[in-house]
Amino acid sequence: MITLKSKLPQVGTTVFTVMSQLAMEHGAINLSQGFPDYDADPELFRLTERAMRSGHNQYAPMPGLMSLRERLAAKTEQLYGAKYHPESEMTITAGGTQAIFTALATVIAPGDEVIIFEPAYDCYAPTVKLFGGLVKPYQMQAPDFSIDWSMVKKLFSAQTRMIIINTPQNPSGKIFSDEDMQELVKLIRDTDILIISDEVYEHLVYDGKPHLSVCTYPELRERSFVIYSFGKLLHATGWKIGYCLAPAHLMAEFRKIHQFNVFSVNTPMQYAIDEYLKEPGHYLSLAGFFQEKRDMFRNLLQQTAFTLLPCAGSYFQCVSYENISTDNDTDMAMQLVRESGVAAIPVSAFYTGKNDQHLLRFCFAKRTETLEKAVDQLIKYTNTKAV
Repeated sequence: MITLKSKLPQVGTTVFTVMSQLAMEHGAINLSQGFPDYDADPELFRLTERAMRSGHNQYAPMPGLMSLRERLAAKTEQLYGAKYHPESEMTITAGGTQAIFTALATVIAPGDEVIIFEPAYDCYAPTVKLFGGLVKPYQMQAPDFSIDWSMVKKLFSAQTRMIIINTPQNPSGKIFSDEDMQELVKLIRDTDILIISDEVYEHLVYDGKPHLSVCTYPELRERSFVIYSFGKLLHATGWKIGYCLAPAHLMAEFRKIHQFNVFSVNTPMQYAIDEYLKEPGHYLSLAGFFQEKRDMFRNLLQQTAFTLLPCAGSYFQCVSYENISTDNDTDMAMQLVRESGVAAIPVSAFYTGKNDQHLLRFCFAKRTETLEKAVDQLIKYTNTKAV
């Protein structure tokens, strides 16, 4: 028997895979994983085919297609007033998760501590641990997932190397306020602490509120890897293309890892995205598009026994089932698939420690008919279970 010592001995199959498989087994409507059930714009497919037929099928430059980087630099300056040099401060990546992984690989050494805000996207903690780092979680609590920055400060030590923030936040739908950003500025001032700012849902902010990127705060920008995703922007999560912004000296180190991790990213898709983003309306319209879905989904869910939590951004809606069951959230999610035919994610899966607040996460990036059918089944289920 050949033995192998696991680098992540506590990590198994993610709950996202488990719930999606369970949904398939039971023919359930999958509102668990965060992907649309509708196609991207046919114009994007046409542009990709045109790039392929034009011969753009070999390796792209390691940092990404220059014309695409130039377009993204212009987009960033227009939206956030921040200037990033496309040659030295931007890299096209194989999705947001790869960018996060590479940024952590660039910075974290054994013994380094990383502060994360939970519930958190599930790649953060395992990746920190993979490189020998120690996760220091700040646990946000429902319903508003607010942050007491004086408590965050207590997590700091001489070994604190990085802070990861995510706004709009997956899974809670929380967005960082200017007060949050100013408190973060105070905490990192006169330190060597770096930041990963996961902003993949940058265009999914609702009710007329702005997305507050770290790019707009000079003291944060100078120490941040800022992560974006075309999967969220283009309704094409399977394309796995994103990008990272960072000051030149940080990006130089990022690229040292990137070149051996991925080297370069899908060439014809880069050409297609570059052309597609010539029209700013393709991304500026996203907030209205998804707010309409959010509002419809929330209005429908009012007919169930779930309690709705606030959703200021992202395409996720969290609910409490406190009036339905006392089961733990993982059991509740599995029961929901089997008995209602709708798949959700238990929110405790987004915490490194046990923090079961009896919450579930639904994804509303779905067709209207999908959401209507799902809620109809949830109404029937909760009406029979409500306490």
